[in-house]
Amino acid sequence: MSETAEKVKCLIIGSGPAGYTAAIYAARADLKPVLYQGLQAGGQLTTTTEVENFPGYPEGIDGPGMMQDLEKQAQRFEADIRFGIITKADLSSRPFKISADDGKEILAETVIIATGASARYLGLESEEKFKGQGVSACATCDGFFYRGQEVAVVGGGDTAAEEATYLSKLCKKVYLIHRRDELRASKAMVKRVLNTPNIEVLWNHIPKEILGDMKGVNGVRLQNVVTSKEKKIDVTGFFVAIGHKPNTDLFKGQLDMNKTGYLITKPDSTATNIPGVFAAGDVQDHVFRQAITAAGTGCMAAIEAERFLSEQEN
Repeated sequence: MSETAEKVKCLIIGSGPAGYTAAIYAARADLKPVLYQGLQAGGQLTTTTEVENFPGYPEGIDGPGMMQDLEKQAQRFEADIRFGIITKADLSSRPFKISADDGKEILAETVIIATGASARYLGLESEEKFKGQGVSACATCDGFFYRGQEVAVVGGGDTAAEEATYLSKLCKKVYLIHRRDELRASKAMVKRVLNTPNIEVLWNHIPKEILGDMKGVNGVRLQNVVTSKEKKIDVTGFFVAIGHKPNTDLFKGQLDMNKTGYLITKPDSTATNIPGVFAAGDVQDHVFRQAITAAGTGCMAAIEAERFLSEQEN
């Protein structure tokens, strides 16, 4: 780390609801936070067309618009928000040595990690085409828009079972598409799925193409992996529930993670195993994964960072 390295009290990595909320709180606490937005400024919500369940927006708001509002609010308190990616993080000693893709080197007294998690998708070209127009990776976020309609969920684990069960309360019919002849989900979740009348499990099937037009998704072309026969189902929504990948590769070998890669924080805290390093949002939350819960932990992380710095000074 060169002598010209920039010294920062609080560095925030990531710019979804967790990162921006942390920036708002840290800036108001006079920590003069620096936030690097990462690959996707605004995080996963920038791929969501309509957000109706975030408090304070009675008429709803589109995801990118909401992230712009949060960014402006952070800038109002003079948070230093930068477009760029953190490429290296040495957390072995304080101040933490951080490198960005623009060549800038930073010495950070505290770090708040809000890099989020990326939904795993199937990799179909048609899937990409209809993202936000019928293709979703979050039933809790988008299920309301398909009330009374027929939808499909792909996956076989607890996430897929939970998504299908949640949608069954809103939708006329839910197809659960799974490539095997049994679900990987827990026994309790499997029982719930099989006992829900409007959920039909399509065993041994994989999606080959998501069908649609200018209005959005209107069907899915499936293939039976045993017989190779194809069939089409008519649906207006297609929910991908094959898991998420937390964006934590940068911190492997330094921070405690679970087997999936989510950062482990202390109970009732955003503190990681390294003092002065905090984690907020979907990067440490594999249960709720909501904008409002991410924002809440962003608030917690900033407050804990401020307290940590105060304790170091005393």
